Amino acid sequence: MIPNLPYLSADVPGIGGQIKTVPGDFYVEEIPLYEPGGEGQHLYVTIEKKGIATLTAVNRIASVLKINPRKIGYAGQKDAQAVTRQTISIDGALPEQLRQLNAPGIKIIAAKQHRNKLKLGHLTGNKFVIRVRGVQREAQAQAEVILTRLSQQGVPNYFGEQRFGLRQNSHLLGQALVKGQLDEFFDQFLGHPHPAENPGAQQARAAFDAGNRSEALNLWPSMLRQERTALAKLVKTNDAAAALRAVDNRLKRLFVSAFQSELFNQLLTERLDSLSQLETGDVAYIHQKGASFVIEDAAAEQSRADAFEISPAGPLFGVKYLVARGEAGKRELAALQAAEVSLEDFDLPGVRFKGGRRPYRIPLNDVDLYWDEGLIISFVLPPGGYATMVLREVIKGKQ
Repeated sequence: MIPNLPYLSADVPGIGGQIKTVPGDFYVEEIPLYEPGGEGQHLYVTIEKKGIATLTAVNRIASVLKINPRKIGYAGQKDAQAVTRQTISIDGALPEQLRQLNAPGIKIIAAKQHRNKLKLGHLTGNKFVIRVRGVQREAQAQAEVILTRLSQQGVPNYFGEQRFGLRQNSHLLGQALVKGQLDEFFDQFLGHPHPAENPGAQQARAAFDAGNRSEALNLWPSMLRQERTALAKLVKTNDAAAALRAVDNRLKRLFVSAFQSELFNQLLTERLDSLSQLETGDVAYIHQKGASFVIEDAAAEQSRADAFEISPAGPLFGVKYLVARGEAGKRELAALQAAEVSLEDFDLPGVRFKGGRRPYRIPLNDVDLYWDEGLIISFVLPPGGYATMVLREVIKGKQ
């Protein structure tokens, strides 16, 4: 998982320190893909929220306006432990309706009409301004060395810890699903207590691990609805296939996505020393278009990689993903074989994964460093880029 993944700047010591001591230490501002035109049925509202997640803010706003949350669109989900400025769209709303909006933790910055609903990905990038506390002023020079390297070579595009769930085993659940190992799936899904969970969940999982399914069901917290429903089916029928059908396909999709992410991270670690170098047979990702193609001549295309127009891309395995050739293709095939799965295994009942490509690196732009009650690190990442992937290189160790 993330704590064990290698650093691009492993030869430069981290500065240590703490982030997110208070919400104001972590600021995120969306950079919009386009500005609202002033006409249309959707009201684009720029909000600043503090200490709440995007979905929580959407639900609060919908509740105040007495509308279905599905009428509210947004370009990206933002962290709760931060101050974030982002735009949402509200279908059919008028600016004067915002006067009644008095939702805790949410401040209205601006509002303007537009024709279409705001959707995920409708942004150019995100600007981050992050305060690192508990470091000396001398840390600024050290951080600058690391950030210069990331600016030149790119940020390793690892999937972060949040991809793997609270118990950090979502990839194991996904692997069991892809391999059709139902006993292993339910062993992971219903067993294995984790200290991050509440005590009731830990007791229920311990009972399941001990083979006491009925006791586990009695102990199971009602808020863990998916697990409780599946366990009830197991207790009643002793049929793992029937219990699996009781698990929502959306949750299964999350688990398999985590398995894809784990394989991607593994392959990225193998590529870390040549993150910006193309190989013949690579699949390259075009950053501006989001499209991919196979590299026929690495030497001829390397200048495009040097300009950060394209980057080598890793696989999100599935039944229709673009296959790499040459050495890159061999590494990807070896990763599948080591996991004991095939591409056909990703065609699951009700959950079919076509697959895709993800760049092994992302650009780091507009870096700035200064001192203000700690070291302030400011930078811009493209949509979907994790600030934690930058911070883990700078801080190293637990953030």
